[in-house]
Amino acid sequence: MGKTVFVDLTHPFSAEIPRWPYFDKPVIDNTHTMAKGGVLTQKITCTMHTGTHCDAPRHVMEYEFDGRRARYTHEMPIDAYTGEAVVLKIDIEPWGLITDKHLDAACAAVNLDPTTLKDKVVCLNTGMHRLFDDSKAYYHYAAGTGVEAGRWFVKYGVKCVAMDSQALDHPMHTAMSLNGMTRMDLLGATGKTIIEEYKELFGEEALAEFDKFEYIRIHGKEAYDAKFGDLEAIGCWGTWEPCHKMMLGHGIVGVENLGGDLDKIPAGVTFRFNCFPLRWYMGDGSMARCVAEIDEDLINKDVPDRTYAYGGTGYGTAEGNGDSGLEYMQKLFNRNK
Repeated sequence: MGKTVFVDLTHPFSAEIPRWPYFDKPVIDNTHTMAKGGVLTQKITCTMHTGTHCDAPRHVMEYEFDGRRARYTHEMPIDAYTGEAVVLKIDIEPWGLITDKHLDAACAAVNLDPTTLKDKVVCLNTGMHRLFDDSKAYYHYAAGTGVEAGRWFVKYGVKCVAMDSQALDHPMHTAMSLNGMTRMDLLGATGKTIIEEYKELFGEEALAEFDKFEYIRIHGKEAYDAKFGDLEAIGCWGTWEPCHKMMLGHGIVGVENLGGDLDKIPAGVTFRFNCFPLRWYMGDGSMARCVAEIDEDLINKDVPDRTYAYGGTGYGTAEGNGDSGLEYMQKLFNRNK
């Protein structure tokens, strides 16, 4: 066995960091400068759900499944986001919905019994972290999870789920589509809305997974209640970020925008995941530094160190170990050809 090394799993933070579609731009200013005062003191104003960050239950819900008020950051255990961990590599098509079947397949690919995941941190590598940028490819068209994945995490008793994409849920389960208060229904790459695009690519029934009223129209109220009723029973809109709520409502916390050198961590190997949010009283989440602590002999040696060259992201450059968002979207929109 080799020595223990640390691998950064965090996207760099800056004023130009990519951010979720309706989030404010970080403002970084200074109070003191070297030239004037002999010291450098800076201040930051931004949404705490920017870049690589943690979610607490109170971020998305009023009540957890046991009836208690949803907990704030300071009410979670100090090690809620930290502990023994494993990476699962998800084989999924662009814009695909990750279900329990994908998670089962990811475990089977590395001969991992999912019952051994109890009280562990599960890191999902979908490849989306390579597209991290201010782009439709990363935000609109990410692969992501839904209610079945959320139930899978609950079933196997994981303690935390860290995802390498824009959110704990598929983008169509978020306000980018027709869920939640803002219901943006954003304009897609083709000039149509992302709802129109998704329907054309995947069909009406697939789209209904993300729309409460369409699901009821197509499958009926009884089927909707069977799938989303436990969320509705605690006051949650079933198709609005159901994986967030299924996880957080059962005390399983989440990390979004996992990145850095994630590809250096092989799927299936055990390592320590270190992640600590601010000790923020009544916080709904927190930016955090995520780091893998792992035996150096287990690291993927053929993966180069990732650099972040463009806007802090390293988007689409060989040096930055990034992928092309354009190629990703071309693959998506050519799926039926």
